[in-house]
Amino acid sequence: MAINKNALIRYKTIDKCLQNKYRQWTLNDLIEACSDVLHEYEGREVSVSRRTIQLDIQMMRSDKLGYNAPIVVYDRKFYRYEDEEYSITDIPLTENDMNVLSETVEMLKQFKDFSLFSELGGIIQRLEDKVYSEKTHQASIIHLDKNENLKGLQHLDLLYQAILKKIVLRLTYQSFKARTASEIIFHPFILKEYNNRWFLVGVTGNKRQIMTFALDRIVEVDYDLDIPYRNEHFNGDEYYKNTIGVTVLDVKHIQGIILKIDKSNAPYVVTKPFHSTQEILETHEDESVTIKLMVHINFELERLILGFGDTIEVIAPKVLRKRIQRKLEDAVKKYDAT
Repeated sequence: MAINKNALIRYKTIDKCLQNKYRQWTLNDLIEACSDVLHEYEGREVSVSRRTIQLDIQMMRSDKLGYNAPIVVYDRKFYRYEDEEYSITDIPLTENDMNVLSETVEMLKQFKDFSLFSELGGIIQRLEDKVYSEKTHQASIIHLDKNENLKGLQHLDLLYQAILKKIVLRLTYQSFKARTASEIIFHPFILKEYNNRWFLVGVTGNKRQIMTFALDRIVEVDYDLDIPYRNEHFNGDEYYKNTIGVTVLDVKHIQGIILKIDKSNAPYVVTKPFHSTQEILETHEDESVTIKLMVHINFELERLILGFGDTIEVIAPKVLRKRIQRKLEDAVKKYDAT
């Protein structure tokens, strides 16, 4: 059930009032208290009707929000909690609450490489204590794919902080092709994750070209506070809108990619699109489908197509069709040689 912010503020205000057992609370008193609090939050006069507070009390009494508040009326005009120790902030967690919290804790742990989440460590620990004190420990139901042995994860938080605080970096970086590492002046824009690997995206020195560095190839990271940061308002969503993976090419490399997927794999591609630009061009009588993507022809696209083996066919463009054909032929030769 969706609850707006003002309703929650009113519930908390009524709860705070009724916890004060040394005062008698009429409906008008509760209306006034809620109006005053909402005025502080909104910075303007907020009209709270008699009917609104009556409905709030009715909602708090019900189990729709899990409150079941023991609100009673005495002397036909005053409101109070029948249980003087009751508060909506102390309601017990339900079994469903326990399940949701358990999985939330497990998912939060996946981001432990960032100090942003490390600072939540105490909160997460308290959540765990609360959950496991009221529920028998069981294995996590949700399992996220994460490789703890990936290199470069130790740099994640340092890079994150540099982006957040707009600080220029001195990276010692060695690509797979380079024999030795080199130092690079780098202006970091975003961190990007793809296929369980992390990448740093930004620009080097005074160059305009966007560069992408794999974190597992970064040898060392240092800040350079003397170089002004190039704040170019980089938009990652816009930059990657026609890209599968992290390899962004020139606009001329964006083409309409037409693929035919056989019957056995069509449901997987339809329910989990290769890319946000995917559209179904035709569903055939044999239940295969033809789809279209508007993306760069890059390494990641080729690897994605090759991963489907003989269940997928590149219809267009011809350059991609020939490239995939050649790679498949080369693969067959490796098996023929044995």
